[in-house]
Amino acid sequence: MRRRTPPPPSPLPQRDGVDPVRVRLPAGDAWATVRDHLVARLAAEAGVIDGMLDAGQIVDATGRPVSRDMAYVPGMFVWFHRELPDEERVPFAVDVVYRDDHVVVADKPHFLATTPRGSHVAETALARLRRELGVPTLSAAHRLDRLTAGLVLFTVRPQERGAYQTLFHDKRVAKEYEAVAPYDPSVDLPRTVRSRIVKERGVMAAREVEGEPNAVSRVELLEHRDRRARYRLTPSTGQTHQLRVHMNALGVPILGDPLYPVVTGPVAAGDFRRPLQLLARVLEFTDPVTGREHRYVSSRVLRAWSSYDEWAG
Repeated sequence: MRRRTPPPPSPLPQRDGVDPVRVRLPAGDAWATVRDHLVARLAAEAGVIDGMLDAGQIVDATGRPVSRDMAYVPGMFVWFHRELPDEERVPFAVDVVYRDDHVVVADKPHFLATTPRGSHVAETALARLRRELGVPTLSAAHRLDRLTAGLVLFTVRPQERGAYQTLFHDKRVAKEYEAVAPYDPSVDLPRTVRSRIVKERGVMAAREVEGEPNAVSRVELLEHRDRRARYRLTPSTGQTHQLRVHMNALGVPILGDPLYPVVTGPVAAGDFRRPLQLLARVLEFTDPVTGREHRYVSSRVLRAWSSYDEWAG
């Protein structure tokens, strides 16, 4: 099997912990200039692209600015920094619980995305940690939903990232979550929930469909009071929104969930009340590089359990 040639290193430095955008000019296209291709490909008006070109903001692999009339060369790479959106700062810290030459284990707060995506770019756990730790090569080995808090594994060395990602792909990482949801004595627990979950592009909520299960979650009741309960959730697969979908299917949707059982309107920017009561509590794995046994436990508290009135207010 022929291996793909890796792209050349970026000639542009990171900005605010965010990598520049890399564009590869595909083979088979017949554009006259790089400019014509970028105007057609990128979601920006021609005047925006022309302004970036005239300002020297789009460069080739040597760092040389791309001119408006530079000829289109299939396979060529160009880089530029996107204009960062105005982002509301998430007023909670990302706590580092472990760090060595290979990995960083961070305890992410609710409302903070793991990696740049959509309108969340500089206000992400990855960008923050790159800035705060001074490690521009930091990458995420996996992701947590923006609304979910808890433990996330980051890698330090690009050449080792694949080894850590393989741990998750091969299900060699033990993960435990904690959730606060309604208490229903008729729900027989503990139990293992199995179903087929699909998440369609452009649709906010995932859904269960008929077919061979692709999502498996162990659900255990830890304790209950005042019609609420604290649950331990142990997924053995990693479908989008899996735990949220399975808890909703049991009739005990996780408190603070804006998608299940009903998709509610978007929360106003800066409204950090009533976070989703889901926490990635435990992360355990054997380091594929050093052989070290790692086990970490989040110190975060789900407020709908510790102080419900404060959370609900």
